[in-house]
Amino acid sequence: MSTSAVIIEDRDGVRHLVLNRPEKKNALTTEMYAALADAVTSAEADGIGALLIRANGGTFTAGNDLKDFLANPPAGDGSPVFRFMEAFASTDVPVVAAVRGAAIGIGLTLLLHCDVVLAAPDAKLRVPFLDLGVVPENASSLLLPRIMGRARAGAMLYLAETLDAQSARADGIVSQIVDDADLDAAAETAARAIAAKPREAVRATKRLLAHDRPEIIAAIRREGKIFGERLASDEARSVMAAFFSGAARG
Repeated sequence: MSTSAVIIEDRDGVRHLVLNRPEKKNALTTEMYAALADAVTSAEADGIGALLIRANGGTFTAGNDLKDFLANPPAGDGSPVFRFMEAFASTDVPVVAAVRGAAIGIGLTLLLHCDVVLAAPDAKLRVPFLDLGVVPENASSLLLPRIMGRARAGAMLYLAETLDAQSARADGIVSQIVDDADLDAAAETAARAIAAKPREAVRATKRLLAHDRPEIIAAIRREGKIFGERLASDEARSVMAAFFSGAARG
């Protein structure tokens, strides 16, 4: 499945996944989640050596399209957003990400499941889950403390602290900072280099690195249950209504 909001193209053993909704800051919709989940899930059988995810425009992604998300809330493990999360958490195909501008919410938590993350100097990473009355998702309650330590993760989750590219690299989320003009080419070079290596050795290496995959999948599902309960709560709906009201006035 593909959609005009997600461009999917295979070249030189690399599957390119391009978020293509720049007028909406690449906010993710149910349709986009479904397209991305299908593309990642099918990559191994299609002989893909590496996945490369990036975005058109100056924003990686502003996170969920809240209007779409509220109109189409996740309904169980088979819903597009959960298929998306579990596809990235489960694939044996290495994932390269190229990040410029904002990576908000699931835009940041997606990076925790990527193998190489290149970022432009203007990258800004933030997870404002509590500000919206919901909870962490995509195993971020497990992975953020594991990657950056509990205190730094606490600042991210409780205070919605923004990480710049340098801080994200120091904290272990970003692999390398690349000049904006060179970012897409550098990410493609990295993905092609991975795709050119012995395929089964690459996949076996990813399985070794992902030895905690069952724990991660369990965290995604545990968070998802509570996230759904919070999304339906009066508290979250009140917060989001205020958000939309402010956006309309703005």
